[in-house]
Amino acid sequence: LDRAYNEIKYRIITCRYRPGEVLSEASISTELKIGRTPIHQAIHRLMMDDLISILPRKGVMVRPVSIDEAMEIIGVRLITECYFTRFTAERADESELQRLQEILDASEQPTKTRDVERLMLLDREFHDTLARAARNKVLADTLRNLHERSLRFWFISLRDPDHHHRVLAQHRAIVEALKSRKPEAAERAIHSSLLDVSIE
Repeated sequence: LDRAYNEIKYRIITCRYRPGEVLSEASISTELKIGRTPIHQAIHRLMMDDLISILPRKGVMVRPVSIDEAMEIIGVRLITECYFTRFTAERADESELQRLQEILDASEQPTKTRDVERLMLLDREFHDTLARAARNKVLADTLRNLHERSLRFWFISLRDPDHHHRVLAQHRAIVEALKSRKPEAAERAIHSSLLDVSIE
């Protein structure tokens, strides 16, 4: 089930399954070489994540991308991520700070080559690591869902090469604030990062 869920979700957030596209469980099963039962269960899970809609007698539709929805998600993230990043600055252990640094280092080359898919996955891991380091599982799970819903919009619209360089610089500022154990600076840095996405 986890493999089916992760494979389908990956194709949704990288827009291989396009927003508004109607798919059948049979076609997904054939493409992924996974049985119909785990595909069916994964689709229901993705429906709960608001990434898929089930259309009676038609199939499965990848939920369209809405600018209004993207802005609403960013609005919620501005409140929640700024809140939890303060805790991350106080609670993150050295292995988590090291992992964040490794993600930054791994982002250098794809930023130069504009490898959007690779950058998107690194961005997901960066924010997921931040959330888990705040030591609040409920909040981390909620933020993971919000972030993955917004990734499709990021993947489609944020093609400005300067944006990717800004993201890397902003992520570096966040990590420096965390390493210095400065909650206010970490909050300001992530606020600037999220606001930059919202005004693209």
